[in-house]
Amino acid sequence: MAGSILGKSLATLSLSVALASVSVRSLGCGSIPAYRNSFLSCWFHFNSVIMSNSNDAKENSHNKARTSPYPGSKVERSQVPNEKVAWLVEWQEYNPVEYTAVSVLAGPSWADPQISESNFSPKFNEKDGHVERKSKNGLYEIKNGRPRNPAGRTGLVGRGLLGRWGPNHAADPIITRWKRDSSGNKITHPVSGRNILQFVAIKRKDCGEWAIPGGMVDPGEKISATLKREFGEEALNSLQKSNAEKREIEKQLHKLFSQEHLVKPHKCFKKCEVMDNLTLEAGDDAGKVKWVDISAKLKLYASHSQFIKLVAEKREAHWSEDSDSGCPRL
Repeated sequence: MAGSILGKSLATLSLSVALASVSVRSLGCGSIPAYRNSFLSCWFHFNSVIMSNSNDAKENSHNKARTSPYPGSKVERSQVPNEKVAWLVEWQEYNPVEYTAVSVLAGPSWADPQISESNFSPKFNEKDGHVERKSKNGLYEIKNGRPRNPAGRTGLVGRGLLGRWGPNHAADPIITRWKRDSSGNKITHPVSGRNILQFVAIKRKDCGEWAIPGGMVDPGEKISATLKREFGEEALNSLQKSNAEKREIEKQLHKLFSQEHLVKPHKCFKKCEVMDNLTLEAGDDAGKVKWVDISAKLKLYASHSQFIKLVAEKREAHWSEDSDSGCPRL
């Protein structure tokens, strides 16, 4: 909300990438923020955690990506039990629902043509002109000419609300600061004894949920440029500013999201000093913006709570009142 000041703080930047997978019979679909995020919720930092912890995989894999109805529609997915999520599990009877939104089929500039069109031959797992079809999570499988969701089945095929066949890349900055009292001292949680961390959250206009600001990487756009653009539009209302105000905001954002601060996949966090006196003001897709205390009680859009939990763990900040487990699984 206007008037909130982005004071002396630390920024934690997180790059999120997801795959939209599609197939005639056995492919799922992943997704990303706004018109493309929790719809299928296949965030690779999240999935990397899942796939590297086999004891939790069956319970946690693709929970939101298997939720019906598909957001913004009445489409019901076919049900996928936990034990059938992985592609390595044989399931001849798997019959996912085919769905691509009308807005995508209309052929906007940000969307690919239908995979069946004769003049469309996407180059998967590599740079395809200006479109990056290489996944930050490694190679993905192509089945019947279509890319498979590497995290498993979701009960739905087609692009849903996603524009691209294969990876749909998004960049989402997690900006944090320590909560402090009027004297500037860090505030600790009375139960866990850990310092309380805050992050910049936006309230999305489309669904009313609180979320991390961010958005899709445009074709040919550097990720650092996406971070600056999306944070400026949603958390600083840069689109509505005068030319002079825009130039000042751009200077400050350039300092925050400069290339040396850009995170690398699977190394999710990088600390950097943040500018003083930057006023938070909601804009574009955001209805509100404010600093929010980080804790396990947070109810956020899509899989954003998982990202925030990782930040709390990285910074050794308060997460849960359960002192025995520190930062418990969501």
